Amino acid sequence: MMKNYRIITAILIFGISLSFSQLEDDQDISKVGTTAAQFLKISAGARGSAMGGANVAIVNDLSSGFWNPAGLANLKGIQAYFENNGWLAGTDYNFGSFGFEWPRVGVFSLSLAMLTSPDDLVRTVENPNGTGEKFNSQDMSIGLSVGKKLTDELSLGATIKNIRQRIWHSSGQTVGVDIGVQYKTPIKNLILGASIANFGNDISLAGRDMNISVDPDANNQGNIEFVNAQYETDAFPLPLLFRVGLGGYIIDQEKLDILFAFDAVHPNDNYEYINIGIETNVNNMFSIRAGYPGIGKKDAIEGLSFGVGVKYPIMNSNNNLSVDYTSSDFGPLGIVQRVSLGFNY
Repeated sequence: MMKNYRIITAILIFGISLSFSQLEDDQDISKVGTTAAQFLKISAGARGSAMGGANVAIVNDLSSGFWNPAGLANLKGIQAYFENNGWLAGTDYNFGSFGFEWPRVGVFSLSLAMLTSPDDLVRTVENPNGTGEKFNSQDMSIGLSVGKKLTDELSLGATIKNIRQRIWHSSGQTVGVDIGVQYKTPIKNLILGASIANFGNDISLAGRDMNISVDPDANNQGNIEFVNAQYETDAFPLPLLFRVGLGGYIIDQEKLDILFAFDAVHPNDNYEYINIGIETNVNNMFSIRAGYPGIGKKDAIEGLSFGVGVKYPIMNSNNNLSVDYTSSDFGPLGIVQRVSLGFNY
């Protein structure tokens, strides 16, 4: 019992220290708009999205690579997952992951997250209606994750990912790391989780769009008329996220269970906030989920999220096909709807 309490205390200290390690003296400074690669904060996985982002302690599927890689340790066999949704402002977001269990070693997964924008006109001061060219943008992250159970109660996990951003002919890339832990406490199966996401180097853009030709001295007619030069962009940090959460069963029966989750989040580019969520499962087949994200975040626009899911056995075997639908309210920006498919072999 003393060992269990020491583990719980260590995880709590870990999470709290992470949450407060980056606090500034002036708590009213949010640092909004100071980080790059904002697509890394888009929720992945139908379950976590429907539960308002309260998922760090209870995640146990292929979306663990986003929320908490320690959750991968709960996977069995071979699994695949894919989701698509029309994101905000006409952009498109896709997330896919493939994972497998390696006995006595751990669970590995490979994930891909991609945010793309549609083609738009290239406009300049001289041609405000367009030059005839079109541009687009794409953000992409490819991650390799591993999760392992050290004991029946304690799981650890880590993700390393290549992060790339591109707009027209300019791009930049860097490497990020996520680490996480989950612990099943002896307190009525209460689960404790913590993670740090997107720890890595700064990212900046470079490419042929940065090339310019300048006259170093326009008043001197005898000097070199044009010199090739290049704009140099600032480098910005990744959106670092510290999450600490609790989850557990309100009701845990054979044909009905109700699960709650609670996350406290400290980002390096916004105010701290809380996510809460609840899930009901019937016959381990039908799921109904709801949540509310961003509680306590100043100027938050997020509203209620809702989702349903069906897990269907294929041909009376142990193989399952999962279909999920999620709806998230983003206030003046509209409703974001997601459809996802999962397969367990």
